[in-house]
Amino acid sequence: MTAHPSASRSRRDRPAKPALSKEGIVAAAVAVLRAEGLEKVTMRRLAQELDTGPASLYVYVRNTADLHAAVLDELLGTVEAAPAPEEGDWRERLERVLTAYTAMLHEHPGLARSALTARPSGPHYLNLIETLLALLGQGGVPPARAAWGVDLLLQHATATAAEHSAYEGRTGGQEEWDALTDAVHGASAATHPHIAALAAPLLAGTPEERLSWGIRAVISGIEHTPVPD
Repeated sequence: MTAHPSASRSRRDRPAKPALSKEGIVAAAVAVLRAEGLEKVTMRRLAQELDTGPASLYVYVRNTADLHAAVLDELLGTVEAAPAPEEGDWRERLERVLTAYTAMLHEHPGLARSALTARPSGPHYLNLIETLLALLGQGGVPPARAAWGVDLLLQHATATAAEHSAYEGRTGGQEEWDALTDAVHGASAATHPHIAALAAPLLAGTPEERLSWGIRAVISGIEHTPVPD
């Protein structure tokens, strides 16, 4: 039986595969993320994309969590830099950076949820931290408060993106929201007087308005709350 032409083709005649590198692995992971979502960004899937074995990838990334952290760091490079001073006071510029960070996560629902526990350590993450610290410093926030405050600001922005991403497009999401709305507005003043009195404000505001208010509330708290000695 005659062999298929591709089976007898010499390995020397095939195009050489690009050398593996962490940068190449992360680039492939970002491409899969954009096309198929974070749940498809696995070692096995990337090995197929890069025409190699999964074991080869572990030379460059420790595990899937490390890979997802590297993907997050890569996408942090798309977040806009701090606006110039003439574009607003330091609080407004800080809010713009955090809003851009939240919007980036919102584009990738799986990544938004992963970012709650990811530990990126790449250059883009360091640039983001440096930007936030610089803006807090421009506002006269004491260094220790700024150092702790960065964590709170990123937690709030990340959790907001993860929450909204979890509900958008999910089957039954609207029914759940309608049920919550009915429960809040139907609360009895006899048993839940505070909910009954504040039913409208509890559910008011667009996601953008609530994100903006939350960021400003956290900034205000950082300004006025000393850290322990």
